Amino acid sequence: MQLDPASGWCQGVNICPSPNFNARPTDEISLLVIHNISLPPAQFATGKVQEFFQNRLDVTEHPYFEGIADLRVSAHFLIERDGTVTQFVSCLERAWHAGISNFEGREVCNDFSVGIELEGTDDLPFTDAQYQALTTLTRQLQNTFTGITAQRICGHSDIAPRRKTDPGPAFDWTRYRAALAKEEQQ
Repeated sequence: MQLDPASGWCQGVNICPSPNFNARPTDEISLLVIHNISLPPAQFATGKVQEFFQNRLDVTEHPYFEGIADLRVSAHFLIERDGTVTQFVSCLERAWHAGISNFEGREVCNDFSVGIELEGTDDLPFTDAQYQALTTLTRQLQNTFTGITAQRICGHSDIAPRRKTDPGPAFDWTRYRAALAKEEQQ
């Protein structure tokens, strides 16, 4: 996996372009937001997240889909349970992942953040393959966008605490941060 700073696209990952993005108001990219998602909830490897981010979700396939049918959202990346990474939006563009949000007193986090979705739920452990892919991807992002420091990596719940709970208590922040620190020392 290699992030091209000129295009904002990663080489060596699946590309699944989403129409749900727009231009960033500035060139600043200084925050990484970790999320979780599964469609239907707690079901994995369905391909429905990709369809959702492309506005192609068939709402008749599951009752849950009716409630999200009108949403237009995306993230920059999805990391599936097996560690497969898919990119939906160039990092240089604004993906629609954070919604109403605030980081250190600054609102509209989509303006200056990259969003990574982990396939999962708040209360089911994430896989070794996901932590490995997340660590590798994070290092690529930090090498390209130096404003994304260890202190500027957070969960969706941190920037939208009254609305969101992800990545949830099952996400092992200690493990993730230790892996990043270990890679940084190498």
